[in-house]
Order: sequence, then structure tokens, then C-alpha cells
Amino acid sequence: MDNIHEGGCQCGQLRYRVEGAPVKAAVCHCRYCQTRTGSAFGVSAYFPQDKVTVSGPVKDYSFTTESGRPFTTQFCPNCGSNVLWRLGLSPELIGIAAGSFDPPSFWFPISREIFTRSAAPFVHTDLPEKSETTASYAPVQDDPAALRGA
Repeated sequence: MDNIHEGGCQCGQLRYRVEGAPVKAAVCHCRYCQTRTGSAFGVSAYFPQDKVTVSGPVKDYSFTTESGRPFTTQFCPNCGSNVLWRLGLSPELIGIAAGSFDPPSFWFPISREIFTRSAAPFVHTDLPEKSETTASYAPVQDDPAALRGA
């Protein structure tokens, strides 16, 4: 059972189960994670789709990033907790909000911090790998003014 971890939304209606460790995990300061979480950053864990089982109601919200790729957040329609997401860049993976795992929430190592260019000035980590954006960042359009701060 050490290889199986579960979690879900705040009200408990949306649940998931993962097998194994995430293929990547990071602290992300991008504006999408900031608005997705309503906080200064998101903590993301990505798993192969075939290692994730989801049960309960799920509502999707999809948009196109400034890099022209789809981004779909998945949340509980009852309590509104944003739990899962899918990125057009990595359609074989499911992103999971690390804080939504049943305790212990942060059971996997995190060594990477991305989009530090939009990090809140009061957030400081000691993570060894930091990037202003990501290698895949390639803007082709402007985000809406609310995301750009314009």
C-alpha cells in the first residue's frame, strides 16, 4: 500500500487514487497556478493517466494559455476545490494539487521551482532548481489583461 496514495476535494465527493510516485513535481508561480489556487503559487504533482483513478463528480474549465496550448482545470462542482488539471503540452499526464492528497499531503520530493519571475516577493524556498519560466514556455498570444496585470 506504500505505492498507493489517495486524496480529493474539501467536501469529499471528488476523490482520486494514484499508484507510484509522480513523474514530476514542482512549486509553480505562474499566473495560471496563482489564479487556479487563489494563492501565491501551486504545488503540482504529475502522474501518468493510467496511474490515476478518479471517482465522483468533476467539472472542467478549459482555456488556452499564452503559449497557445489547452489547459483544463478539474474541480468539484459541489465545493469548488480545484484538484486536477490537464495540460495540452503533456496530454499523457494528469496534474494533481499536492495539498489535496490525504495526509501526509507532501509525501514526494520536490526539487524544482518554476515561473519564479512571477513569484510573490514574500515567498522564498530553498529548492535547488529554479527557473524564471520553463523550457516549454513559448508565447504566441497575450493573456487577458487580468492575468498580465495590465
